[in-house]
This record gives sequence, C-alpha cells and structure tokens, in this order.
Amino acid sequence: MKIQRNNKSTSRLVLGTVQFGMSYGIASAGKRVSFEEAFSILNYATISGINTLDTAVSYGDSETRLGRMNIEQWRVVSKLPNLPDNCKDVTQWVTSSVHESLERLRISSMDSLLLHRPQNLLSPQGEELYSAMEHLKRQGLVNKIGISIYDPTELDILLKEFIVDIVQAPFSIVDRRLESSGWLKQFKNEGIEVHARSVFLQGLLLLSPSEQIEKLARWKALWESMGQWIVESKLTPIQACLGFVLAKNDIDMVIVGVDTIEQLEEIVSIAEPLAVDVPSLFSSDDIDLVNPSRWV
Repeated sequence: MKIQRNNKSTSRLVLGTVQFGMSYGIASAGKRVSFEEAFSILNYATISGINTLDTAVSYGDSETRLGRMNIEQWRVVSKLPNLPDNCKDVTQWVTSSVHESLERLRISSMDSLLLHRPQNLLSPQGEELYSAMEHLKRQGLVNKIGISIYDPTELDILLKEFIVDIVQAPFSIVDRRLESSGWLKQFKNEGIEVHARSVFLQGLLLLSPSEQIEKLARWKALWESMGQWIVESKLTPIQACLGFVLAKNDIDMVIVGVDTIEQLEEIVSIAEPLAVDVPSLFSSDDIDLVNPSRWV
C-alpha cells in the first residue's frame, strides 16, 4: 500500500461522507458504506494528508457515525437542511440545528457551515437565517459560512444580497458552468473559497462508456468520444476527472466521495493536476445531464 503524506494535492482534497450515512450515486451498489470500511477510509485519508470532511444533516446518519470515529482534529464542513415551512423562530432553529450537529459529531466547533438550500435566503425569513449563521460565526461555533449550489445562475441574486466565505458547487469535465459563467474567476478576486463537488458526477464519469450508455443512453455520443479520448491519452477515468479539476488553481478544495478504501487509495496515488488539455466538447450545459436530480 503506497501512502502519500503531506502531498500538496491531497491537502486540497475533502473527503465526502454522504456514502457513510446512506446509499448514494448512480454507480453505487445500493448500500451505504459499512462502519468498519468508513473507519478504514477515514484512517487512510488522515495519513494521506487529507484533513477536511464534508457532511450534512441530510446525509442519513453520517454525522452520528463520524462522531464515533474521533474526528476532533479534522476540519469539518456541514450543511443545514431546508428551512421548515412552519418555522416560527429561525434563529432558534439554526442554533439548535448546529448544536445538534456538533453533538452528533462530538466536536466543539466546525470549520464551515453551509446552507444546503441557499434559496432559503431569498425567503421572507432569509435575513434572519443569515444573521443567525453570522452570530454562530461570531461565537466561534463555526469558522466560515457559505452556500452549496446546484446551478451558478443561483449566484446572480444570492451574492448581491449576502456575503459568504465559501461556495460549494458542482464542477467536472462535463459540467464547467462555474468557469464558463465567470464566477470561478470572480470568487478568486473576491477572496471567496471554492469547494468543487460532483467531480465524478456521482460516479457516472468513472463507468465504462458502455455502462454510461446503459445508464444515460441519450448522451451516447458524449460517452463514446470521452472514453476514446481517455484511452488515447493513456489515462484512467479517475486521473482524467480528478486531474482536470485539480488543475484549476482557482478551485481551493475538491470533494471526493468513495465507497471503499481501494477507491481512496487510487485517488490519493494520482492526486495531481492534469498535464494535458481536456477537449471542450466534453462540456455540457444540458441541465438534464449535469443535474443528477433530473436523471429520471
């Protein structure tokens, strides 16, 4: 087993933990990661130079399981769920939600608190929601606050009204909207930290072209051309996907989720920026493709 310690690229990796709490991803076998496997993954991540975890209240029992794994030395990013429609005291809801997360995680504070549904900020209770998050930051219960988005168009309104420390957004070989929209460069100029997620598009980009076609046949031409390019470039799908995102210097952190320790070993062994150009023809603005919630 080859282990890389304090690698510059692995330090930019964030271990996604949705699989620790629930079944997730189009390529998943349909089961969440066992506690034993999750513990092994966490230990391997630690000695490989990864020091940040990404979780959320809505990730099943991910927070509870992480709390049983002694994560006091980790930087933890978690997310508030959708604001309940009948919430009468937003400040109390935010405060209670964060304290409950900290209790489940068994830590005294978290590095970052994000909104899983940032559209809540545009509701009549949005100002109170934001103020409550800022208050927790001043108290030292969270170090940074931010939002997790699905589409860069959400930012046009949100960032005109609210100041955030972090934006988490999808970015991959296929989904380059964050860059093409100009937001990625703007974040760098404004000092906003960028966390890229969905770099493997829920595992879809790691499947063979035939498996991709079986899952989403509508984009057959894309899968075939991308698969051919990967082979001709003498890359593996993980090398192509991860290397492409890490090569973007304006992206601060890259979230990777795994089902097995073997998958993480492969990621760590190749966690370097890509030295070849990735054809722009692989990029798509088709919401039906880049938004997994529309894969029906």
